[in-house]
Amino acid sequence: MQKPIIALSALPSIWKWIPNAFLKKLKSSRHRAAICSKRSERVIYADNAATTRISDSVLKKLLPYLQEQYGNASSQYSLGAKAKHAIEQARKQVAAAIGATSSDITFTSSGSEANSWILRSIADNYRGKSIHIITSAIEHHSVLNACRALELLGVEVTYLPVESNGRVSIEDVKSAVRPNTKLVTIMLANNEIGTIQPIAEIGEFLHKRDIIFHTDAVQAVGHIPVDVGELKVDFLTASAHKFNGAKGTGILYKQSMIKLSPLVFGGEQERGLRAGTENVAGIVAAGYAIEESIAKMSETAKRLKAMVDTTVNAIQTRIPTVRVNGNSEKRLPGTVNLSFDGASGESLMHLLDLKGICVSTSSACTSGSDKPSHVLTALGLTEQQAKSAIRISYGRYNDMNEVESIVETICNAYNKIIAVNLYMKK
Repeated sequence: MQKPIIALSALPSIWKWIPNAFLKKLKSSRHRAAICSKRSERVIYADNAATTRISDSVLKKLLPYLQEQYGNASSQYSLGAKAKHAIEQARKQVAAAIGATSSDITFTSSGSEANSWILRSIADNYRGKSIHIITSAIEHHSVLNACRALELLGVEVTYLPVESNGRVSIEDVKSAVRPNTKLVTIMLANNEIGTIQPIAEIGEFLHKRDIIFHTDAVQAVGHIPVDVGELKVDFLTASAHKFNGAKGTGILYKQSMIKLSPLVFGGEQERGLRAGTENVAGIVAAGYAIEESIAKMSETAKRLKAMVDTTVNAIQTRIPTVRVNGNSEKRLPGTVNLSFDGASGESLMHLLDLKGICVSTSSACTSGSDKPSHVLTALGLTEQQAKSAIRISYGRYNDMNEVESIVETICNAYNKIIAVNLYMKK
């Protein structure tokens, strides 16, 4: 590998803020906020797998339900009826986007809530019976932690390994099925590496055996074509803030013949399954956001793929040892996960943050953990390789000019880290 070029006079100043003490300070949200407030340059946001900016048109649709049409959807007068109508309209919009019917759609507060609800409901439906659940080792923590909680209640869970590219083997699924297998839950697209799973093929196999199948499609809906009929899933979950909607609205699709036990008791909201005043504004935003994302999907996907390809090629040209984690073909168009030999992903992330560039080292739900990514270690990466990774996830509002800035900043930051490492070894 070519040695990085850096002025020796700069080494002491770099050394001051590379040590762990400074990194711990950077972890402080208050300190990061102070840095952000002092920035004059425009922030380049490349962490769209964590959340997305709400679109201008969707925001305009949302605002009236906070200030004008703010009625409670359960109220009987006209203001409440308008809110109720808006929710049902959004339900139709979401259903149409994924090939479902509106009666199969339930709104939640998040994708994590929807995932946990499904797993808990399956356990409730088979209370007192010996049941078996199959999932993969790289699922979102809302699925994995729910499975671990069910294990404490006596539920048997098989955690399938994945291939080195992050894909689940259909043969492994077939081999894992038992007579008492009641649920298989495999995500459609991974939140850290973007790998897309063979959900339709798995669904075809499970459908013939009457085994309930759930896919966490939080990263997929609005970004790649999703049709519940083609995928042959009984449950599908999504989250509006991942496709330029508002935070606080999750989506749960349930095949009509499957029983879902109530999550919250009280009123009759969401057909008595989830009591509580509905988030009308967020639900309205979800409906319009998913329509807009579907309409722009083809053009956006082509553009994002070109940006990812350019990013990877440019970085690997300058840093040949960079490793692409996951499947380069079966992958979300805007997401790429890279490991940088000899560098800390956390250090890279913070150095980029100081330059106004937002990327991540793992999923937002596990940020702050000192453990290596469970996704990357499941791929076979060592702890060091996993901790050297960053995730770049482009979205609708990124452009190729930002790619150039990101590549340049990453390469410069990497060279600084390697130079400091060499200096410290002397």
